[in-house]
Amino acid sequence: AARILRVRTDVTSPDDVTALFAAARDRFGRLDLLFNNAGTFGPGGVPVEELSYDAWRQVVDTNLNGAFLCAQAAFRLMKEQDPQGGRIINNGSISAHVPRPLSVAYTATKHALTGLTKSLSLDGRPYRVAVGQIDIGNAATDMTERMRAGTLQANGELAVEPVMDVADVARTVRHMAELPLEANVQFATVLATAMPYVGRG
Repeated sequence: AARILRVRTDVTSPDDVTALFAAARDRFGRLDLLFNNAGTFGPGGVPVEELSYDAWRQVVDTNLNGAFLCAQAAFRLMKEQDPQGGRIINNGSISAHVPRPLSVAYTATKHALTGLTKSLSLDGRPYRVAVGQIDIGNAATDMTERMRAGTLQANGELAVEPVMDVADVARTVRHMAELPLEANVQFATVLATAMPYVGRG
């Protein structure tokens, strides 16, 4: 039977994140996997010169600081537990490689997440903490619902982009999660086959 613990958490709050991981430790005794999945695009279609600092900060706090806080808390548990180690999977994005127009906050945080993944991967080696990143393109979720009406392209045109079933993403995450700690998928890119990524722009 599945054992589930629900803890309402604001990943931008260090106190909330500390309480979440303490609750997981108390309930299950150890932590084997963290999937850093919290994220927000922020206000879409806003030119950089009009983006408010508060909007920028909300995206940075959620996408980057939230991932850091959760990874830090996971590291602490994974180093202390016996047997030592665990796995962290960060949810990057196609935008960790190439931006969309008018997406400076989202793109900057997703590029930063790649650096976070690499640093965590290196720092985790002595403790059997494996860290990887999945970069997802156009999975059919609430976040991509607006694509059905067309998405702004680099040439200024609107185009409807193909999407893929989110279950295809889940299968990839599961594969990464089920590997033994001696093996790691450092980076994986999963995208709708015909979406504009290779050659975007």
